[in-house]
Amino acid sequence: MGMTLRVPSHIDGLVPYPPGKPLEELEREYGITDSIKLASNENPLGPSPKAVAAIQGVLTRLHRYPDGSGYYLRRKLSEKYALPFDGIVLGNGSNEIIELVIRAFVLPGDEVILPAPSFLVYGLVVQTVGARGIPVPLKDFHLDLEAMAAAVTARTRVVFVNNPNNPTGTIVRRRELAAFLGQLPGDVIVVLDEAYIDFVRDPECPNGFDEIHRTAPPLVVLRTFSKAYGLAGVRIGYGVMPGRVADYLNRVRQPFNTTVLSQVAALGALDDDEFLVKTRETIWNGLTYFYAELNRLQLPYVPTQTNFVLIEVPLEARLVYEAMLRRGVIIRSMASYGLKNHIRINVGLPEENRRCVQALERVLAESGCAKVVAGDTTAAVR
Repeated sequence: MGMTLRVPSHIDGLVPYPPGKPLEELEREYGITDSIKLASNENPLGPSPKAVAAIQGVLTRLHRYPDGSGYYLRRKLSEKYALPFDGIVLGNGSNEIIELVIRAFVLPGDEVILPAPSFLVYGLVVQTVGARGIPVPLKDFHLDLEAMAAAVTARTRVVFVNNPNNPTGTIVRRRELAAFLGQLPGDVIVVLDEAYIDFVRDPECPNGFDEIHRTAPPLVVLRTFSKAYGLAGVRIGYGVMPGRVADYLNRVRQPFNTTVLSQVAALGALDDDEFLVKTRETIWNGLTYFYAELNRLQLPYVPTQTNFVLIEVPLEARLVYEAMLRRGVIIRSMASYGLKNHIRINVGLPEENRRCVQALERVLAESGCAKVVAGDTTAAVR
């Protein structure tokens, strides 16, 4: 007899998150070498040197299980940011904390409010438990908090607020967030995803750590070491929340969900202020360059508070992605986010940024679309 799988409909209908192929495989497929990757919002400087040194210091201890409680990293985070120790939960990237929240608090048939477009993983995780994701469209590329509050019903269990938002790079402001939180019932958990908070320059952007004392509605603030500290490859992030919420997340998480390497890397990174300063300078200078070049090419873009920029292109994003790939420049098409004429490019090293712009200019010229976007050459999409 052939195999018969009884798969729940909400699992059968899942479309996996579309990760990029390994750099080496793309080079092999397309017959290119010396390619650059500006698709995954990674740190162009590499990992924090202090994190690398910390990892090297524990390589002979890999036969030991990691500290399942993450005691030393949690203590350091608590001291550095004045956070409640019992409210810190470590994760395999902040990505895992998203999953833990949903698994701990959401039942089949419940509703979860999602900004759209935003981080695709939110909707995927909600679907895995048989709950309903309720997408709320952005307003002029910004989260529409008023509409999100209006979408809350008696079935709502969790609301995601991605600030800054991926893939648009926009923020909600302090007053907006405060008003939004004041409208919500006390039993709705708000997940404030601050994966890109280290790149924010706008002083009006709220810091979730300032709001963590709230008990109603309970707030879960997500942070990661993947972006600003360059530790995407070791998968380490954390959530900060009321102790009662953390207690339930700890009940559903794996006992050794973070590794010896990831914990010590994060400890080293937290001491690497010099690297963080250098990272920010690299990103902010790169954005200045990209803005000037996009204005020159008359390509509308969304001013960003992150390490990436969302760009409107005058042809299908998928075609731009493929044409750029053939030139050895890997970017991200936003078609999977419902933005069929937008691409997302993260800031690289100065030479990578120049090469990216040169390739984009050639792609547009060869498609007959160079400088055909209407509008003021200095006006960005807002």
